[in-house]
Amino acid sequence: MQAADVMTQNVITVSPDSEVREIATLLLEHGISAVPVVGDGGKVLGIVSEGDLMRRVENDTSSRKSWWLRLFAGHDAADYVKSHGRRASEIMTRDLITIGADMPLHKISRLLEKHRIKRVPVIKDDQLVGIVSRSNLLRGFSVSATEASVSADDRDIREAILKEVDDKTGVLSDRLNIIVSEGKVQLWGLVESQQQKMAVQVAAENTPGVKEVENNLGFVPRGVGAV
Repeated sequence: MQAADVMTQNVITVSPDSEVREIATLLLEHGISAVPVVGDGGKVLGIVSEGDLMRRVENDTSSRKSWWLRLFAGHDAADYVKSHGRRASEIMTRDLITIGADMPLHKISRLLEKHRIKRVPVIKDDQLVGIVSRSNLLRGFSVSATEASVSADDRDIREAILKEVDDKTGVLSDRLNIIVSEGKVQLWGLVESQQQKMAVQVAAENTPGVKEVENNLGFVPRGVGAV
């Protein structure tokens, strides 16, 4: 299996001018830990994570430092911008790690572990085409440990299901992770009701080439706003 087989395609993104409050709301509403920052032309400029937001929110950290440490440490302009910035361009991580859609899952897993990150953008021709998270990887590994288990037909089936869900069900596909192997479909992610859960299942069952559907969809926790 490769990134293209498990990645979330409808990626939640922000612009360089998006404000901190807006970004925090997006992370909470969608249950994600980071969001890519996309500029003109769809080019990924950076990523804002929970850690970046925490550094911004906890901007009074400097006041808790020992007086002697502040005396010798001096001031750091980059740290100041990170902790006081109000827009994505000011607090985002710019040294972005990205992957291609054809990267095998085991290599993605090693990359996340090496850099201690939870998700990585998938880039093609300098454009954002998806994002792979730890949960995407786990679901992919649960289907099969062999890359040969996914065919071009399986990828076509996955694309068709996502399109049907997007176009006709009203379900937010960015909360879904659909895995297809040898015509067998696994549905993962969060929906807002039993009706939505069944709608996604029906969309999968009606897609040509699907042999079996395993519905593992859960429900959005109460208190998490819908978008």
